[in-house]
Amino acid sequence: MKTWVNGQLLKSPEDPAISPLDHGMIVGDGVFETVKIEDGQPFALTRHLDRLLRSADGLGIGKPDLGAIREGIDATMDGQDLPFGRIRITVTSGRGPLGSPRGGGPLTQMVITEPATQPPGVTSVVTVPWPRNERGALSGLKTTSYAENALMVEYAAARGASEAVIPNTRGQVCEGTGSNVFYVIDDRLITPTLEAGPLAGVTRALVLEWCAGELDVVEEDGSIELLKSAEEVILVGTTRDVQAVARVDDVELAAPGPITQQAQAIWAREAAKGIDP
Repeated sequence: MKTWVNGQLLKSPEDPAISPLDHGMIVGDGVFETVKIEDGQPFALTRHLDRLLRSADGLGIGKPDLGAIREGIDATMDGQDLPFGRIRITVTSGRGPLGSPRGGGPLTQMVITEPATQPPGVTSVVTVPWPRNERGALSGLKTTSYAENALMVEYAAARGASEAVIPNTRGQVCEGTGSNVFYVIDDRLITPTLEAGPLAGVTRALVLEWCAGELDVVEEDGSIELLKSAEEVILVGTTRDVQAVARVDDVELAAPGPITQQAQAIWAREAAKGIDP
């Protein structure tokens, strides 16, 4: 693992590097991206950096310096053997007071790169009793205010699952804590619309683009209860790619099902064409 903070490569990721008064620490006032490394190269980096800018703009913290962040990525990847890994980019509003109002200082920018283990091809999920507010101030933004997600992941882990699937306030399928959700009904591959409140996932967008024309793939909102009667359920995300789901709560599914296998094959074929689609 290597860490870069505000232009400086740390000797150790354990070294003190930011102020205890950083507003990212005080109130979670920041945005982030996680980028997959495959065969020593970051995948879909341009799309991730574009979303970092959108999240920062939506949160109102100012514009990250993408040139500096790219330098941080290069510095933290240099010298590491990374057949598979991840890059965590974090930008906070910088030093601030002990409360919600922001300070007026420069942004804090951090990059951490580490080797990672590729997730398994099949997983289990549980639905959670807490809704995602699709009309909330942070809806659609990838912010560091993730305590809610951490609680939900622990809830899922206690029930033998790797991911929690969240309804929105209307009881519709919204998203996972770190993934987007697709499901199959009558051979249609369905994912919630962005109006339902999910993050506009990079992998979600690529699946929609790449599968169009080969699968009947649509954006459509529906009750979270549909997941328990769906023919197949899929999680997609930065390190998961296209992952089959074998259990939703107490409902077992054959996984990977035929539509999932087609989507996985399309993903593998298209992703092999270029590292920055």
